[in-house]
Amino acid sequence: MIGTVTLVGAGPGDKGLLTMAGAQAIAQADAVVYDRLVREDILDLIPPRAEKISVGKENNHHPVPQPEINETLVRLAREGKNVVRLKGGDCFLFGRGGEECEHLLQNGVPFRVIPGVTSALAAPAFAGIPVTHRDFTSSVHIITAHARAGKPLTIDFDSLVRLDGTLVFLMGLTALEQVTDGLLRAGMQSDMPAAVIENGARGTQRKVVSVLSQLAAHVRAKGLQSPALIIVGRVCSLSDALDWFTPLPLHGKTIVVTRPKARAGTLADKLRAHGANVIEAPCIETVEREDTQPLADALQQPHDWAVFTSPAGVPAAVDALRRLGRDLRALYGMKIAAIGKGTAAALAAYGLTADLVPAQYDGEHLADALIDAMPQGGSALLLRAMQGGQILPEKLARMGIRVTDVPLYDTVHRCDKADALRGLLADGKIDAVTFTSVSTVEGFREAVGGTEDAAFTVFCIGAQTAEAAKKYYQNVEIAKNATIEDLLTCIEEEI
Repeated sequence: MIGTVTLVGAGPGDKGLLTMAGAQAIAQADAVVYDRLVREDILDLIPPRAEKISVGKENNHHPVPQPEINETLVRLAREGKNVVRLKGGDCFLFGRGGEECEHLLQNGVPFRVIPGVTSALAAPAFAGIPVTHRDFTSSVHIITAHARAGKPLTIDFDSLVRLDGTLVFLMGLTALEQVTDGLLRAGMQSDMPAAVIENGARGTQRKVVSVLSQLAAHVRAKGLQSPALIIVGRVCSLSDALDWFTPLPLHGKTIVVTRPKARAGTLADKLRAHGANVIEAPCIETVEREDTQPLADALQQPHDWAVFTSPAGVPAAVDALRRLGRDLRALYGMKIAAIGKGTAAALAAYGLTADLVPAQYDGEHLADALIDAMPQGGSALLLRAMQGGQILPEKLARMGIRVTDVPLYDTVHRCDKADALRGLLADGKIDAVTFTSVSTVEGFREAVGGTEDAAFTVFCIGAQTAEAAKKYYQNVEIAKNATIEDLLTCIEEEI
């Protein structure tokens, strides 16, 4: 049985600009063939079981020639695989998607196309430049300014000038002077507003807005690099007034999120919404323990409270009970405590309401709240990680509360992006690293090695996490309260 090839436009940057149809296609893929400019957070959507093949084309450098890419798609489809051809921007806009579809058609391979958001429209939008505006122009024209190595551009500049519309040149930074000189020779006004946008629609976006005759000099002075696009037209004069992206508080900052993959999204999405360039690099993962005997033994004893110290502990408890042939009714008669609102939300997903959530979300304050709830003593069943901190059980025990500590899962140090992180750190391209637990601190340290003199700032949730971070790093900040919102506030105030 022959498979299907789906061409997916990945958009210009992070996964927020990937279409829902594109994300669904990636999630269902058996193999993904992807380009260089596809971001890591989109590649993270590829199922672990899927084959990943990089065909990273760069300007004038194609490590995998187009004919080989075409044949790779045919080969994978003939193996019966559901193949995604993941392309930066839009599949059919200077992406050679049409050629790939023709080759698939010639070889009897069924295909479909899911368009993507093109940088030709997205980058200007993120730079405050509407490509059309009834007070300025009613047309936009997209041109490739890419020429073969050593060859001059073959662009009809005279016709472009006569169009009197917004001109967007893709893949043209190396030919910037040829573009500006060509337009000027064709009669375009020297003071025509123009812009170059680097890393458009990304947290590291930079721009230069000038006039046509001075654009190249200003771009070189600021050191803009590829990927970048050129925009020429009167609409560029609106950039400063309509720029909503650059003023965001975290714009231009690169921040690493080290939370487990299942929990990274909340913090990462909030950081992106504030303009940051986010690198999701989980440094720990949770692995549920197969041995359910400690839980079975614990359930033979009465307990006043069932205590959950992380969101991961909730599904781990449900799975462990299921393996015992039981369900959450095994906790009947116990009150339920959660270390924070994230854990309370995880409980709510299973229909359970936390009876106790401390004002500050850490082990010490959870212990204090439980002690206040059991003034005459009592018993607590801790359902948590094998590597859980000792402050909570020790403080409860000192107050005469019987503690049964049941390990449901292990926290394992693992970072698939360790090499990339080390490279970025060596180049000084990371501004901040966030830690939400002691385990994330240790996992990051294990992944990247010694970075005591690193210039980045560490932002932590919880006093215990901060103390662990201070063993390795000099610039450590702690959120006022152990919440994602307070962590975000701390980052905005200190970075």
